[in-house]
Amino acid sequence: MLRSAQWCLLAGLLVLGLAILNASTADTITPSLERADVLAGMAGVGLMLVSILWTRASPRNPETVDLGGEQGFVLSSDLADTVRAEMAWGSHQFLTATSAATILVFWNGSVLLRRGLLGSGDFVPGDICRRSQRKKELVSLVKTALYPGKEEFDPVLPGLPSVMVQPLGQGGWIVLGGWSERCFSRSDERWLSGWAERLKTTLISADSAN
Repeated sequence: MLRSAQWCLLAGLLVLGLAILNASTADTITPSLERADVLAGMAGVGLMLVSILWTRASPRNPETVDLGGEQGFVLSSDLADTVRAEMAWGSHQFLTATSAATILVFWNGSVLLRRGLLGSGDFVPGDICRRSQRKKELVSLVKTALYPGKEEFDPVLPGLPSVMVQPLGQGGWIVLGGWSERCFSRSDERWLSGWAERLKTTLISADSAN
């Protein structure tokens, strides 16, 4: 709970407590005393309600996870210059403008890009990746601890608290791992889907040219 919300809650409890104490120690109960008790009680409950609403309106940000891995940038060497430039630009934007800790691009059976914190395993798309490809839409694991099959992303980086998987048509995927649970916004999801379309077009054009 925020410090300001805590003070508001304490003030409400204090007002309510004083109202009860005042009523219990009065020699006689008069209409004016009853009205004062009602108003004081309403004020105390109102302050406590404000503290609860304040906390819900300003929730505590999820804590970042201390992820392992070393910072790096691994880009496949046999790519066209247009593809290299597109992936270098896009991955940089996601790692600097969002809460992404790592990004991986998988295309036609091989990993073309790893950037950010790097894992050490060989990435093999699993059920979650195939589901995103089958549905032709982004899959967001806002809290990986709740999802079975999350182990398929351990080669990307072990212990990722959140993951977004964006299919690149039928040819591959972009995997984005976050620093904390629920760290990606709707804007991040739209941006990833839009960049995926652009990257897919670039990859297909490069493959056709070869």
